[in-house]
This record gives sequence, structure tokens and C-alpha cells, in this order.
Amino acid sequence: MNSAEQVTHAEHPSAEVVVEVDSCATEDAHTVFSALRAIFVSDRAADDVPAEAPGPGATVWTATVDVTDLRAEGEPRPLAEPVTVNVQGGYWAVARLREGLATAFAVRVLGTAAGDQEQEVQLLLESLR
Repeated sequence: MNSAEQVTHAEHPSAEVVVEVDSCATEDAHTVFSALRAIFVSDRAADDVPAEAPGPGATVWTATVDVTDLRAEGEPRPLAEPVTVNVQGGYWAVARLREGLATAFAVRVLGTAAGDQEQEVQLLLESLR
């Protein structure tokens, strides 16, 4: 275990990351949230399957993920299409979330917006090859 892995929640009190998924099939959104729930603690229950909201406009699904503890290594998960995910949280928490997602998907950073204490990152997730 390296020193980065030994970091505790007390050293990083902002270990929560808000994850937003939109503009994709509900099955792909469910795949992303299921992977996150397997890797970290999430506020989305296993039976909380994303569904399209009626009416015009895009549906956005969200989850809050606590990255303090790694529950398990992720397993590769197939996506029908690439999925764009927006994540927001502290720098350490966002980096840890990206590392966790990289065990289940190919992860590419599309853009970032940096703040003093937090950052917002847009990620593109694809099936691992």
C-alpha cells in the first residue's frame, strides 16, 4: 500500500462526489451507477434503476458517491454507447472516483473546471477493450 492509499477520511473531509449522467440509454446509466455502487458507497440503491422522465428535455440522473473506502475492485462492464459523466467534488475525491471508474471502464477526461476547493470534470466512459 502506498501513502496515497493510506489517506484517511479525516485528511480529506470532502470525500463525496456528485455524479451526473445524461444523454444516454437508461441501461447504460444503470451500468455506470451499478459499477460505482460496487466500488464505493453510493446513495443509489441497487433497485433504483434510472428511468426516462416524461416530457421534453433531457433527463439527468444523479448519485452522490463517498470515495472514502474502496469496497472492491471494479470489473469491466459493457456499455452500448460511450457515456458522458459529469463529476463534482474535492480534488482528491474526484481523482479517487476516476481511478475507481478506470477499473470498470475506459475513462477519458473531456474537460475540467477548477475551483479553490473543488473541481468539476467531464468524463467519457467506454467499454474496456
